[in-house]
Amino acid sequence: MAARIWPLVKLATKVTIAGGAVYVACDSGLLGSSEQGSVALEKAKAAVPPALEEWMKYFGLEAQLPTMPKIEFSPVNSWNAGVRWTISSLSEAPTRASEYTNQGLQYVKELIK
Repeated sequence: MAARIWPLVKLATKVTIAGGAVYVACDSGLLGSSEQGSVALEKAKAAVPPALEEWMKYFGLEAQLPTMPKIEFSPVNSWNAGVRWTISSLSEAPTRASEYTNQGLQYVKELIK
């Protein structure tokens, strides 16, 4: 009987961990708008170094952690740039397709001559 329960316990544990991860991601704003994601990133940058120091003291490790690098990165601007590039490419796609088709036809005509 224990052999039948063990896989069920493993599955329940995995589902619980995955569900908890999704809940924490939603609750912290990672799955929200880009502004919410930026706020969550700033909270993580502020919370992680003190937590690591606390755990290192707890386990008796005396290693010096490197400082957090300053990254001047705005997810909002990067997101907008990616959206602009994608929309621009999609709007130019019919024109580019006709240009490439004409070039291909010219190439084939020159080969046939």
